[in-house]
Amino acid sequence: MQVPRLHPETIEEVKQRADIVDVISGRVVLRKRGKEFVGLCPFHDEKSPSFTVNQAKQMYYCFGCGAGGNAFKFLMELEKRSFSEVVLDLAKTYQVQVKTVEPEHRQELQRQISLREQLYEISALTAKFYEHALRQTQGQEPLAYLKSERQLSEETIQQFQLGYAPQGWETLYSYLVEQKHYPAQLVEQAGLIVPRKSGGSGYYDRFRNRVMIPIRDTQGRVIGFGGRALGDEQPKYLNSPETELFDKGKTLFALDTAKIAISKADQAVVVEGYFDAIALHAAGIANAVASLGTALSLNQVRQLLRYTDSKQIILNFDADKAGTQAAERAIGEIEKLAYQGEVQLRVLNIPDGKDADEFLKTYSPEQYLELLKTAPLWLDWQLQQMLINQDLKQADTYQQITKKIIKLLTNITDDNQLTHYLQKCAEILSKGDYRLTKMLADNLLNQVINDWGKRLSQDESLTMPLLIRKKLKPSKQYRKQTATSENNRSKESFAAVARTLLEEAEGQLLQIYLHCPEYRQDVRESIEAREVQFSLSHHRFLWHQILNAEILHKMSLQIAPSELILKLQDSLIEYPNQLNQISHLFHLNELSEKNVYRAPLVIRSTLACIEQIISMKRRRIALNMWEKTDAASNCEAALEYHQQFLAEQEWIEELERLRQVNFYDLISVPWSGNF
Repeated sequence: MQVPRLHPETIEEVKQRADIVDVISGRVVLRKRGKEFVGLCPFHDEKSPSFTVNQAKQMYYCFGCGAGGNAFKFLMELEKRSFSEVVLDLAKTYQVQVKTVEPEHRQELQRQISLREQLYEISALTAKFYEHALRQTQGQEPLAYLKSERQLSEETIQQFQLGYAPQGWETLYSYLVEQKHYPAQLVEQAGLIVPRKSGGSGYYDRFRNRVMIPIRDTQGRVIGFGGRALGDEQPKYLNSPETELFDKGKTLFALDTAKIAISKADQAVVVEGYFDAIALHAAGIANAVASLGTALSLNQVRQLLRYTDSKQIILNFDADKAGTQAAERAIGEIEKLAYQGEVQLRVLNIPDGKDADEFLKTYSPEQYLELLKTAPLWLDWQLQQMLINQDLKQADTYQQITKKIIKLLTNITDDNQLTHYLQKCAEILSKGDYRLTKMLADNLLNQVINDWGKRLSQDESLTMPLLIRKKLKPSKQYRKQTATSENNRSKESFAAVARTLLEEAEGQLLQIYLHCPEYRQDVRESIEAREVQFSLSHHRFLWHQILNAEILHKMSLQIAPSELILKLQDSLIEYPNQLNQISHLFHLNELSEKNVYRAPLVIRSTLACIEQIISMKRRRIALNMWEKTDAASNCEAALEYHQQFLAEQEWIEELERLRQVNFYDLISVPWSGNF
């Protein structure tokens, strides 16, 4: 669901009602110790509690790993959810009316929330219905299937809420529509019943005579189902259709129970089937999810990468031909990420064509973990697949394999990977004669360079590895781009220097405003008088947040720095990227403390620096226009550009004088603190 921007009043009311001890104690066992609560930190492994919750300040902090923040931050970090999702869930829990910044979006948001809540309710009730059916006389066969054939324990069956959809055509329909009085259209929107195409009006159950596997979102809410046929009915596995809650391309089965284990193991295991994931969890290997039989989408991969710092994903599909094709299909959209080295993708093919479920019926969980440790990287796996049943001593085979290797190498855009695999592929083609390795590596590199040349002739915008760029003979267009690039180097150099100066000057000005209440009016008046704006987007963003906070909370300019900063930190939780860029301004180091002590000089100097950079940009533009203007044919315009250039130059020199601090400045400004 696309959530429009929530109104600050809603966020503030949720924050007031959602007591942090109440929120955290539902996920961490807390014990009272003095004025605080303590427990084991959920963000890192520890044996002695170092995680503290301060109810008075509504903040948490871990002395072990440094994690800290308010209730919003806790849920965002623990459950890897967005700020808006967290606020909406807490609003529901604490019965806060949800408002949006744009009033016209409010009604649509309420409608979406209402619809989704009803669908969640129906889906949860249906899961209980299927669970109940499994325990009835009609469920004896599916229960025996789960316990005998799948060898699942009672504990695992209950953990995953496994159930049974009875054979009748309208069993679930009768229960939900006729007994529970849910509208048939709503049950249809949940993907549980299907309208009849012939024979008049009415509906029939989508799932019949199937073992039912609830599919849950990362918060553990049922959003769909997978059904495994008990007889010969096709398809063998049937999933819920796309609904308001369920999107197969954005869902990973068992991620709700796997996410903590993925973080601890620093790797995610992706299997193909529901029962593979269930078997792994039952064996204590809880960092496993199932892909629901689709190619891994970027959305699914991003979900997994939230929980692993090393970005390691292991695909575990069957070792037979179908399993190999499934692995290739599963890679799907993430192929480019793997070639770029942004995902550490590995492929595990269990010997003898077994899947994870079959393997664990014969072997121990420890043996499966050993297979995970030795799973090859995806690029190595591709090389292995190329060489299966291939005799490199045969000239035609050698040529075919070489072509495939060159194609693989040309796809690699990460320099470190390319260097490694050039050497490795040369060793493969040398057939053990390492005297040939260097020559073969050079030969492969030359052929990769040729392939890149062909690619660039079709698309000059492609980003190539530095290793290739240095050796590739540039095309005419590429030489033109290079010349243009060299002409732009001075501009880029100026831009880099300007950004560095702006980062420092604007940052100092904002710190003065945050930490010196007595000079806030001076900063405001100076900015308005000089008609200066913050050039860097994150500084401009912080300035707007400050002004909005002062209006929203009706704050005086004399509000204490700690209180102003606390208000800003709360409002900025919704913007983690910007917060990372500006959070250092909330704290003073030794240098910034000195700047605070000489605030008037810093205000003068920083504003002069900001103006100077703006003036330098105008001077460059005037100079460029003057150089491009033909004075013979357009004397008036050339003269105007030249005068503008001189005026800017004069102003830059004056601003440079204002930037400097002399002895008279130092003795004329009150000073507190030490040099």
